[in-house]
Amino acid sequence: MKKIEAIIKPFKLEDVKDALAEAGITGMTVSEVKGYGRQAGHTELYRGAEYVVDFIPKVKVEVIVNTEEVEGVIEKIVSAARTGKIGDGKIFVTDIERVIRIRTGEEDEEAI
Repeated sequence: MKKIEAIIKPFKLEDVKDALAEAGITGMTVSEVKGYGRQAGHTELYRGAEYVVDFIPKVKVEVIVNTEEVEGVIEKIVSAARTGKIGDGKIFVTDIERVIRIRTGEEDEEAI
């Protein structure tokens, strides 16, 4: 099992959610996050004063999938989230050792 974390632009969330639903993903966790990479923030003008926005608002989408599904899910996320501009985001894939559904006690693949 693998955990796929995608950091994407907030306005792309619906597109990614729909793409994952098409891929048969039935559950996900979504968090509002802030950060920066190469984009490194920007300056904005507010009521005549210029200020620096260091952290850019993003959305983190987390899904747990069987190892065989990883490449297909990544392709769906990339195609739905890509704008071709700086700040499109990143995808991280990590191993998951164990999953337990609290309500039923099911474990691993049965629990996802």
